[in-house]
Amino acid sequence: MKRILSVAGSDSGGGAGIQADLKVITILGGYGMSVITALTAQNTIGVQGVYAVPQEFIAQQLDAVLSDIGADAAKTGMLATPEIVDVVANGIKKYDIQPLVVDPVMVAKSGDSLLSEDARQTLKNSLLPLATVVTPNLPEAEVLCGCRVQNLKEMQEAARRIHQLGPRYVVIKGGHLKDRPVDLLFDGKAFQTYDASRLNQRNTHGTGCTFSAALTTFLATGLPIAEAVGEAKRFITLAISMGMDIGSGHGPTNPYAHIIGLKERDATLVELKKAIEFLSYQRLGSLIPEVRSNIGYALPGAADYNDVAGFPGRISQVGDEVFAYKDPTFGATRHIARVVLAAMKHAPQLRSAMNIRYNPAILNACKNIGLRMAFFDRRKEPKDVKAREGSTLEWGTNQALEEFDGIPDLVYDEGDVGKEPMIRVLGKSPMEVVDKINRIKQDLVNGVNMNAVLPQINPLVA
Repeated sequence: MKRILSVAGSDSGGGAGIQADLKVITILGGYGMSVITALTAQNTIGVQGVYAVPQEFIAQQLDAVLSDIGADAAKTGMLATPEIVDVVANGIKKYDIQPLVVDPVMVAKSGDSLLSEDARQTLKNSLLPLATVVTPNLPEAEVLCGCRVQNLKEMQEAARRIHQLGPRYVVIKGGHLKDRPVDLLFDGKAFQTYDASRLNQRNTHGTGCTFSAALTTFLATGLPIAEAVGEAKRFITLAISMGMDIGSGHGPTNPYAHIIGLKERDATLVELKKAIEFLSYQRLGSLIPEVRSNIGYALPGAADYNDVAGFPGRISQVGDEVFAYKDPTFGATRHIARVVLAAMKHAPQLRSAMNIRYNPAILNACKNIGLRMAFFDRRKEPKDVKAREGSTLEWGTNQALEEFDGIPDLVYDEGDVGKEPMIRVLGKSPMEVVDKINRIKQDLVNGVNMNAVLPQINPLVA
């Protein structure tokens, strides 16, 4: 078990600072230790008071922990005053603690200042030269580099300037960008970006602390910096996606989302197996499209396609018979995963989707059984989206849900040149999805000749 030291302030509300750090370190399998630099009277609304711990006592905490237990890695957070920055820097040098992650905490989520003007300069001069990696957000990067930082090009320039202050690596977090929250890693020579979808989530208190604590723990285990940043990015994205609705202000991120995801994985695969058995038993092959089908089921708070399970090789059919080539696994479907992930941005409970054949009779059956239908027009797809492989489904699902009043049961399009029209049935679970599909078929069976409406697909084509 790796020993991880957090040198930071205490958040009485439990969402950031030492409290958040120790939760993250523990969840990721580390042994968390603390040196408290300041006490805050704080909640989700703001910081009502700050009491800086006397520097002599901070030095005493550092000596107590490091002379006996030692540390495999350390991170710093709120340091408040120039004197505190200096005493922490001296302790790091005295015990030669590496790797060291410096989270240059300057302002709380509420806007309250947590680092004095004088301390900012001391941090540049005394602490950054000792850092393995520094992790500013955009406002913090602007203070450290003295330049405007509001887009990726400006992030690159800021990273170059901050790197000159002494840290071995610079990670500039893009949560404040207007578009997608892209993080940037700079090693002094090359840049690497880490992309993620923008989450519609107000509960983001403690994001910087959570990210830097995760990064520190991953580095302590020996992960290379590029991989450690990627894992920390995934960890914080999941924590934000399942942010806790606590208090009346900005609730905290949820580091336990990582554990919830692990617990849900087996159950997710079991539910998909039940769904394919149901499809086969009900002989729903006539609704499988020419391009074949897949059914996806996402973990709660899914961040990317690796958090969505589906069937490798898709779902196929011979006549009415339905079959899958292999058991479901995570990351097996990108096309239906894009639909699920886009739907979850609008309604997090919509964790499952399956694509089925489109024609007017099927659409009419959907209306007959009262399914709520959202539509998007592929012909209106922007050229830049069309140029990006696989972006159509994400764009189309977003477009349909943004224009729909409420939560739909399905999203459909009428195709385009070289693109088969399609219906994508949405639901909270795979069994809810396949139940809707079964009801669609039963309406067709009761109303018309299935062979006339749904001509059989050549099994070799399917």
